[in-house]
Amino acid sequence: MSGINRPAALNRTLLGTVGALLLGGGVALLVAHYGRLPGVDADSTLVPGSAAPPTWVFWTVLVGAVVLGLLCLRWLLAQVSRMPRARIWETEGAEHPGATILESTIAAAPVATDIESYDGVDSASAWLAGTRTAPELHLVVTAEPSADITALRHRILDHAVARLRAALEVEVVAVTMELRFVARDHRVARVQ
Repeated sequence: MSGINRPAALNRTLLGTVGALLLGGGVALLVAHYGRLPGVDADSTLVPGSAAPPTWVFWTVLVGAVVLGLLCLRWLLAQVSRMPRARIWETEGAEHPGATILESTIAAAPVATDIESYDGVDSASAWLAGTRTAPELHLVVTAEPSADITALRHRILDHAVARLRAALEVEVVAVTMELRFVARDHRVARVQ
C-alpha cells in the first residue's frame, strides 16, 4: 500500500552507481590513451607481444557499446519517471479561517485499502498527483488469476474512486491503472 517501492529505489541506486563507475573507467581509459594520465605511457601495449586486432573489431565493439549504453540509459530514465511524486495540497475555506494541508500520499492510502478489500485482489498501491482541483490517481492492482477484471474495474471506479472524489470534493479524478496478476506458484508458496 505504500507509495515507496524500496526494491526499485535500490535497483536504481545500484544501476546508477555501476553506470557512474563504468563511465569513470571509460573516461580514465580515454585520458590514458591520449597520454594525459600521469604514470601511464600512451604508446605501451595493453598485452605485450600480441598484434592489434583488425580495425573493424574496434568499430564493432564501439558501436555495440554505444547501443547498449543508450538502451541502458533509456531503461534507467523509464524507471526514474515511473510514478509521480507526492504533492502537498493546501486548501483554504471561505467559512473558516486558516488552511488545511493534506499530503497526496495520505489521501491515496484509503483508496488502496478499499481496493485491497475487494474479492480477487491480492494487493493495491495508489498515488495521487496533480493539483488539488485536478487530481490524478495512479493505481497498481495485483489480482488473482481467477478475478473478474471487468467487475473489478467497475467496482474500483464506482466505489473507491467515487469515495475519493467525494472526500476531495471534486467532480473528476483522472485514473490510470496498471493491473498485474499473482503467479499461481507464488500464491501456493505463500499459503504453505
